[in-house]
Amino acid sequence: MTAVETTWEGPGAAQRLEILRETKTIAIVGASNKPSRASYFVATYLLSSSKYKVYFINPVLDEILGQPVYKSLADLPETPDLVEVFRKHDDLPGVLDEALAVGAKTLWLQLGSWHEEVAHRAEAAGMNVVMDRCVKIEHARFHGGLRLAGFNTGVISAKRQVLA
Repeated sequence: MTAVETTWEGPGAAQRLEILRETKTIAIVGASNKPSRASYFVATYLLSSSKYKVYFINPVLDEILGQPVYKSLADLPETPDLVEVFRKHDDLPGVLDEALAVGAKTLWLQLGSWHEEVAHRAEAAGMNVVMDRCVKIEHARFHGGLRLAGFNTGVISAKRQVLA
């Protein structure tokens, strides 16, 4: 298997923290009402453990977690600061076009999502770009909440756990 050469370099931890600190509104594009989907897990975390106003974007749903779902970014009642994307690779240029059209500040592509052309276009238009990172994990990491989903038990020990 040959490695794909990348030319885009994302923001470091300090820059990602600054993006999250400046963000007030997040639109989740590709939000799902299925608890098994990553977007649903992220949405439940953001609603319960963050200060963000969260909007859901999905053209075929009406409600997620008791909140209205909008058909597109253009339908939102305000401009989102951050557009978090749970869409397939080929859909990303169109999502960027929508985000630029509404004036979003940040395009954030979920874990496993990488599109260099989209990143370069977004940055050229003045947007912040984060790719292949999870907003939930990054927020929790910076705000001491990684243990909420079992990522961190809070116990550091070299001793083997004794089970009864």
